[in-house]
Amino acid sequence: MTTLKKNILLVDDDIDYLFQMRIRLEQFGYSVTTAESQREAEKILEKFKPDIAIIDLMMENEDSGFVLSYKLKRKYPDVPVIIATAVAAETGITFDIQDENNRKWIRADAFLDKGIRTDILKNEIEKLLNEKKNQ
Repeated sequence: MTTLKKNILLVDDDIDYLFQMRIRLEQFGYSVTTAESQREAEKILEKFKPDIAIIDLMMENEDSGFVLSYKLKRKYPDVPVIIATAVAAETGITFDIQDENNRKWIRADAFLDKGIRTDILKNEIEKLLNEKKNQ
């Protein structure tokens, strides 16, 4: 019996990062759909429901990742979203999604700093997919 690969929507305006992450995720055994902007990702989401999404925070706008995450969750509430960002390193700003007030407006299931170790990324994806399966 063959099992279908889980599909990850990967959204980032940094083409090099997008390419490197796609290869890494495919090595983990996932199918990967990429978008280079919030706008491109929104068009993909009109026709396609990913199993999980990894979204850059700052793309066309400083809050593109938040906006895209909000729209994705409104359309597909059960799809886990990881926001991948370098904003903490660049600005010193951090986001705590464990805080109830932040969770109301940050529609993400996890925040990961860019440059994350491969094993931590894989564990986070597997954890979120397992939580989704057990809901």
